[in-house]
Amino acid sequence: MDRLASFGSDPFDKPPCRGCSSYLTEPYIKCAECGPSPFLLCLQCFTKGFEHKKHESDHKYEIMTSDFPVLDPGWTAQEEMALLEAVMDCGFGNWQDVAYQMRSKSRDECESHYMKNFINNPLFSSTLLSLRQIEESRSADGAIPFKPTDDPPRPTFDSVLSRDMAGYMPARADFMEEFDNYAEWDLKDIDFVDDDSDVLHSLKVAVVDIYHSRLKERQRRKKIIRDHGLINLRKFQMLERCYPKEVQELYDAMRRFARVAGPMEHDKFIESHALEFELRREIRRLQEYRKAGIKSFCSAKVYERVKRVREDERRKRTMLCDVLQYIQDGRTCQQWLSKQAAIDSGITPVVTTITMSTTGRRSAPPLNLTGLPGTEKLNEREKELCQVVRLVPGAYLEYKQALLSECRRQGGLRLAQARSLIKIDVNKTRKIYDFLIKEGCINKA
Repeated sequence: MDRLASFGSDPFDKPPCRGCSSYLTEPYIKCAECGPSPFLLCLQCFTKGFEHKKHESDHKYEIMTSDFPVLDPGWTAQEEMALLEAVMDCGFGNWQDVAYQMRSKSRDECESHYMKNFINNPLFSSTLLSLRQIEESRSADGAIPFKPTDDPPRPTFDSVLSRDMAGYMPARADFMEEFDNYAEWDLKDIDFVDDDSDVLHSLKVAVVDIYHSRLKERQRRKKIIRDHGLINLRKFQMLERCYPKEVQELYDAMRRFARVAGPMEHDKFIESHALEFELRREIRRLQEYRKAGIKSFCSAKVYERVKRVREDERRKRTMLCDVLQYIQDGRTCQQWLSKQAAIDSGITPVVTTITMSTTGRRSAPPLNLTGLPGTEKLNEREKELCQVVRLVPGAYLEYKQALLSECRRQGGLRLAQARSLIKIDVNKTRKIYDFLIKEGCINKA
């Protein structure tokens, strides 16, 4: 038998008893097998073994009551709901009237309980704090307000401020380059004269009407840009980054509807979805805690710490698999595994001597090209080059094609140009460049 919350504090909000049709008062009985509509009975009808249609007296049942604590041992669920209703009716801070409507609690008890569990509760403060930080960042990055008498900014051409404002000139309310910027060219040679024929005159009037429609479209787009604050694109993008990734994707998808909705309606729509995302994330986190059997915030902190440690261990195992598939030398692989096993067991690993080259760098073994895609397209000299520089055949073929195309386009190629085309280690680039020069594939500029 479970104790579940009732439908509400008002008995008139609940369905009547199926037996005597009287209004239900807590506690009352709900059949756990009859449905989907709830089959409710008062205690008197339940003790008499009332049966009706498919309902039988030996069915499983649940005791419906709100006489159990939720947030505080001294407050029942029914009193919690009554407190929230009283605050909604009387207003926040009017604790004397709230206590009068509660009747079972004093003024100080109502105030302290509400502030402790509904205002200063860490469960809600995390969400409120994140939303407050987002709001502060938006206000900090917002545009500088100008009074009606202030002179608007007049950025010089090609200045940093002018580029940030996309060439917008606030004093003229125009852009350096407008939408459909060459619309006036169709009118520059039109001249209305008295000896025009009717057909020619109608044609000229139609061209002017088309120009007027293009001007209206220009003004419409300009109004959308100003109303939605899209003039300073950099600040607009910074505001977008304040949202989580999922909300940013929604923002990108809904940006096309900004021309239909007003700026306030569009911002409220995005803000509501951002708040919904935060609430859903908090709910999923609480559900994870409940599934793990966590009932206190202290246990939740321990759970999060252990969870991070477990994820780090799983990441190490994944990295181990990635490293092992690239280690071709069996002796080196065995040494690496022994070292990791010693570290995991808390023993200081024995440092083995590693063969070093004359330059002081660790000498890497040649790359094994067996089974790598693109190996069959290489000749023996190219295979040897890929093994020495440890470059997979697919990447080598791509770099080779880029160098050949640039050499044909310019009639020659310098090493500096090759390094600007291939963004890899400069020593590898020089070896590839020298090899292609030696093979006659490219020539020096």
